Amino acid sequence: MCGICGIVDGHGRSLDQATLRRLNTAIAHRGPDGEGYFEHGAVGLAMRRLAVIDVAGGDQPIYNEDKSVAIVFNGEIYNYPALRAGLDQRGHQFRTNTDTECVVHLYEEEGPACLRHLRGMFALALWDESRQRLLLARDRLGKKPIFYTVQDGKLYWAAELGPLLSVLPHQPEINLAAIDQYLSLQYVPEPLTAYQGVYKLPAASYALWERGALTIERYWDLNFEPKHETSEAQLSEELRELAAEAVRMRLISEVPLGAHLSGGIDSSIVVALMAEASSGPVKTFSVGFEESQFSELPLARQVAERYGTDHHEFTLTFGDIPATLETLLQHFGEPFADPSALPLYQLSRLTREHVTVALNGDGGDESFAGYPRYWLDPLADGYLRLPKAVTRSMVPALAGALPDASNKPVGRGLSNGLKRLPQLADVDERASLLRWSSYFTVAQKQALWQPSVAAGLNLRQAEQDMAAIYAAAPARSRLDRTLYTDIQTYLPGALLVKADRMTMAHALEGRSPFLDHVLMEWAAHLPVRYKLRGRQGKYLLRKAFADKLPAAVLAHGKQGFGIPVGAWLRGPLEGWLRELLLAPDAPLAGWFERDALAGLIAQHQAGKHDHGKRLWALACLALWARQNESAL
Repeated sequence: MCGICGIVDGHGRSLDQATLRRLNTAIAHRGPDGEGYFEHGAVGLAMRRLAVIDVAGGDQPIYNEDKSVAIVFNGEIYNYPALRAGLDQRGHQFRTNTDTECVVHLYEEEGPACLRHLRGMFALALWDESRQRLLLARDRLGKKPIFYTVQDGKLYWAAELGPLLSVLPHQPEINLAAIDQYLSLQYVPEPLTAYQGVYKLPAASYALWERGALTIERYWDLNFEPKHETSEAQLSEELRELAAEAVRMRLISEVPLGAHLSGGIDSSIVVALMAEASSGPVKTFSVGFEESQFSELPLARQVAERYGTDHHEFTLTFGDIPATLETLLQHFGEPFADPSALPLYQLSRLTREHVTVALNGDGGDESFAGYPRYWLDPLADGYLRLPKAVTRSMVPALAGALPDASNKPVGRGLSNGLKRLPQLADVDERASLLRWSSYFTVAQKQALWQPSVAAGLNLRQAEQDMAAIYAAAPARSRLDRTLYTDIQTYLPGALLVKADRMTMAHALEGRSPFLDHVLMEWAAHLPVRYKLRGRQGKYLLRKAFADKLPAAVLAHGKQGFGIPVGAWLRGPLEGWLRELLLAPDAPLAGWFERDALAGLIAQHQAGKHDHGKRLWALACLALWARQNESAL
């Protein structure tokens, strides 16, 4: 695990070694255990190492036998022992005991097609001297990042956006189209960044740079057909075996290892399987809140007690936010509005004091239908088919008379559901409709942007892109199409971005057994009835592991790392928010209508609407804009 970066000149001009070193130093937080460089003519690869496997001998770059191929690598390949055994039999010679060296020799045999053999998380840069070719690649789900741009005939890339921008000869302008999509999604979607001409290499893709030309190919996709036809009992057994295997593979480490335990089903299953596979107590780490209705600490404690873990807890308060949020945005390098980044950042800091590697439960919701929006989606679809007289007058009137329930994170209920339904009239019905209900609709964005800015934007672009992915999904059912859409968008765009930046900010390696692609491919072929029954998601997952979890954990609804932003922005953070958004020199004054911003705040403070997540997104955008005033 580490951070990688590099520069290649397409015109053959000599490498600027000083710039490469500045770039590598800027990602030092990702790898505090060492650094490495490959510098040859016009080519420079660099890395910062977080030593986890082959601590003594695994320094990078790593080469093939004649040093015609060099690689820098970020991540872990969990099936490398089996890959190495086959490569040994075929005559390859190894100089280290790392997983990285397997990639070099597989590339010798198959070129970019070697990526199909890798089971794990990775971002890599490989220089092939004989072909004068650079290969950049990311893992199937997008757990490890690569940002890139081309300026003056040179390709620059890095593991994080901020460090990349810091060394460019020309600072790019803000991409307002990307900012508009951020308002819809809470993140900037792949391949865009918040800057013009700077991109993310998409998940499950590789890029080839040859003689100044860049081409990008996708090498993997998730197919939901055909469906498994075996019995429920057999499927439960297969799921238990696959999940146990995914956990065991992720216990390979020469450094201390533990787990993030939220108290939800997914992380609890991971801890249970870790405990069964470990010879000593598992170290577990949890975060909670002073507001008890948002805290899952009691559930996490039940799991920790059942499996006798070495348990550690952290409580997040609103006082931690103003001082921390700007630091978080520097790690993201662009606007990012998922409030759960805050507790994960602080939890990762606590975790790193004890271990270097932490397993987590990421990915279970997307594979096994854990989010409430999956059962609400068909209801929203039916709602859109009603006469407009109902959807635009009767339901809004009923919703307006209902009390606010924004302070209830679990099962916010019919009240908040009805309050959000009127917004769906602005949403493409082919998309995952409830996904949009927490953020800005097209109408809300139209009111927010200054008219001169809005005139140059397609305010429906995020919605149209989401709908196109949904329509192209290799699946038949609505649920599978929605799951596929989330796996292509929300998972790599938000969840895994948050996980990577917040853990690596503290040089902590996060591992996600439920994002094992073999397990995900198996889960994709499950019939819908084994994922969602009525309002209960994760049906088969719950049933397969019912004997390993406390009853309270099994009965608990989806909660995640939700934090009480709505209440905090009405209370202790109200003054901070007003100053940030409405001051005469507010950083968003050049983009947005002040009256619209003030109206959102007023409605939220009065309890007429829960704009908590929208106002949080605007606050994050304002902080990021203030950090980047030179580009505005």
